[in-house]
Amino acid sequence: MGDFLDDVKPGEVIVIDNSGRLNCTVWGGIMAHVAHHKEIAGTLIDGVCRDIDEVNAAQYAVFSKNVYMRTGKDRVEVDYVQKPVCICRIQVKPGDVIVGEDNGALCIPAEFAEKVCQAAEMINEVESRIVEATSQGSSLKAAREKYGYHKLQSRIAAKN
Repeated sequence: MGDFLDDVKPGEVIVIDNSGRLNCTVWGGIMAHVAHHKEIAGTLIDGVCRDIDEVNAAQYAVFSKNVYMRTGKDRVEVDYVQKPVCICRIQVKPGDVIVGEDNGALCIPAEFAEKVCQAAEMINEVESRIVEATSQGSSLKAAREKYGYHKLQSRIAAKN
């Protein structure tokens, strides 16, 4: 299963469609250490991983549905690489942008990446202004109204 790792370039994200399986893994400690050493950006799995203590020790980003101890050896095979896959019923194509952080991971289709990043920056700025206003004594309701919090998505949609 893991031999494909030799062909992944630094900075790339590995996306594995294991059909959401929770009964065997497709990623573990050895792969995390190799991926970290190769400076691969992270791994997104529709399924589970194992050896989470080793993954964390390698300081490697893995996003999966959960952790489980049963290996995928002799249970999972690589069908193909560099083709579209589905992760939690979301299509992910080569070249799409994967963003992951403590709350989870998401896929931004490559053709929308710039607009989505601009929208995220605008939302972040508005939310920062709201936090600042509330820290200076404003009520949350007043700050949200002042900065148009409840209409952020409609403002973004209108720009596109």
